[in-house]
Amino acid sequence: IGGADMPVVVSMLNSYSGWAAAAIGFSLGNDLLIVVGALVGSSGAILSYIMCKAMNRSFISVILGGFGNTTGPAMEVEGEQIAIDSDGVLAALEDADSIIIVPGYGMAVAQAQQNVAELARRLRAKGKEVRFAIHPVAGRLPGHMNVLLAEAKVPYDIVLEMDEINEDFASTDVVIVIGSNDIVNPAAQEDPNSPIAGMPVLEVWKAKQVFVSKRGQGTGYSGIENPLFYKENTRMYYGDAKASLDKLLASFS
Repeated sequence: IGGADMPVVVSMLNSYSGWAAAAIGFSLGNDLLIVVGALVGSSGAILSYIMCKAMNRSFISVILGGFGNTTGPAMEVEGEQIAIDSDGVLAALEDADSIIIVPGYGMAVAQAQQNVAELARRLRAKGKEVRFAIHPVAGRLPGHMNVLLAEAKVPYDIVLEMDEINEDFASTDVVIVIGSNDIVNPAAQEDPNSPIAGMPVLEVWKAKQVFVSKRGQGTGYSGIENPLFYKENTRMYYGDAKASLDKLLASFS
């Protein structure tokens, strides 16, 4: 199963629970249970459909269990993951004029949204162009990252959806990926045998430099290797997202 398929499965199960509740309402003659069950069931189904569209997946194939199927072995990833410390990231940010931050589920787990917002604020105070790129299925549900960034008081006008910002990565100096894997995985475009082949992704690898904040070298809960981590213009900033950003913010003058 591709990592981004899991929220769809969860949403569908939630939808099924709603329809089950509505059916019980009919059997008991309880109008309130019927209405509430129908609302839960329909909202879960609509949400599942939206996520499938965002991932270029077939809603029917997910229902029938036809996800994660491949026609051959996945493409081998060559190279090594090169680590970088906070001083190296800071030096690159000081030299950059345009910066895009890509938040993911790892940011939510670490509760690092306030740190991310503070980083953006300090960079903008230095006259740098800072924007956020949001994938439709980043996190657990559509809008997850938007809600967290809004909670951290990130201005709405610098938070852009994938379709609005994807073409800008090629002209961007630095991209910072925080706790994302599948939504920035070039294998979706380059490897037809990947479980996420055909899924629209944020093309962060086209930027001049990419820094990935990640706990370790593992493949994450989806179990899919990401060639982005091995590219020449990518450096791995290992550690918990909140702790790593604390170190980075402490280094700012």
